[in-house]
Amino acid sequence: MSSTAAKASVNSLVKYDTPVLVSTTKDKKGKGAQQKGQKAATKKKLPPVEKPPTSQTEDILNSILPPREWTEDGQLWVQYVSSTPATRLDVINLQEQLDQKLQQRQARETGICPIREELYSQCFDELIRQITINCAERGLLLLRVRDEIRMTIAAYQTLYESSVAFGMRKALMAEQHKADMEARIKQLESDKRDLERQVQELMVKCDTIEKRESERRVQDEKKHQEDVQQLKRQNAQLKSQLESILAPPAKK
Repeated sequence: MSSTAAKASVNSLVKYDTPVLVSTTKDKKGKGAQQKGQKAATKKKLPPVEKPPTSQTEDILNSILPPREWTEDGQLWVQYVSSTPATRLDVINLQEQLDQKLQQRQARETGICPIREELYSQCFDELIRQITINCAERGLLLLRVRDEIRMTIAAYQTLYESSVAFGMRKALMAEQHKADMEARIKQLESDKRDLERQVQELMVKCDTIEKRESERRVQDEKKHQEDVQQLKRQNAQLKSQLESILAPPAKK
């Protein structure tokens, strides 16, 4: 029995029988190794293990809780679930072991906890084993309840995982959208600064044009006034000349 399998057997809340050696396997590495293996097998040959006839209860137990199998040093070991009836003391010990393992493995009291789920599943399997030994029908009914619970938990787990994946996709999309919006905001801010700069340049240009046009208008008005005054003077001169021409000559 390997150390891993032995540790699993000890740590499990389900009660198992003593492991049984089923068969041996040999590694074939050339003729020399094969001959050595044949000589070793001749010197020390294990007798075949004959499985004792099982009762209907043991068959039901093996179908509910399949035997454990592992290989160690080329030897196949099998460990069947125990068919020994449980006493009141066994039930009390089961409760104490459950509480102890929950505390040792630091299982969470609330929320999702794989450790707590594993230990309670082992405890439920052990209760099914104990009840099946006393009444196979109740054991099979509890088996249906256990399978239904596991199926429901698996469905909720699948739903939870899909929800988490959906949430992660939405979060990534939101982050991407946020990054796009931030880039868009930066671009708009840059465009705004460019437009403000253009506005300032146009305002300066407009002020320059207004100032130049104002100066030109003043000059034009001044020139216009000068032209008007000159025309008035010319008009007065022409009027005076015309009056002198049209005036009657003086009598002698």
